[in-house]
Amino acid sequence: MLKPALLALGLALGLSGCASTWETAYEQLDPAQTAGWRLAAVEVAVPDELTTSEANSYMPNADIVWHGEPAGDRRAQVAAILEEGIERGAAGLKGKTGVRIVATLVRFHAITPVVRQRLQNSGVHNIHYTVQVFDARSGAVLSQPQLVKAEFPALVGRAGDEADAKGLTQRVQIVNQIAAVTQNWLGRGTDPRGSFQRRGR
Repeated sequence: MLKPALLALGLALGLSGCASTWETAYEQLDPAQTAGWRLAAVEVAVPDELTTSEANSYMPNADIVWHGEPAGDRRAQVAAILEEGIERGAAGLKGKTGVRIVATLVRFHAITPVVRQRLQNSGVHNIHYTVQVFDARSGAVLSQPQLVKAEFPALVGRAGDEADAKGLTQRVQIVNQIAAVTQNWLGRGTDPRGSFQRRGR
């Protein structure tokens, strides 16, 4: 039977072995339509069937992996991150029609402390959710539900330490990513879509 240290080393070597392809991807809404919208509310759901893990390992097998805040209700923490990012991204809507944006988390797999500390050029914040827009007053459907992939490279090692020192914690980085994705999904701002290769989970 492998000793824990050897098992951890094997996992680290496996994670650092070959890169996978990741992406930020979604279908942008029609800017002519969204120009008439004004944000009234954001609702975030975290389905009960999503699994969580507190394991500080290289590749935890769970839907929600989040160590960027003190131990607590991880479902509530990641829901708050998603809500804040969407609210910021939609804050520029200045139209007359109040809208409610409903998001449902699919995956929130951020890096663990051991990945942050021990690996280089590895680690991905792997975040997926579905999103849909409704008329806040009538409840009418204004957009079809779609999957948003908001994946981006994690900062590890010295780069992660330097980001923390500037206040760019993992939480701040993820909120910023979701805000940028939301803004462009609504037809505004810089387009962050694209793919990249990175070793990660």
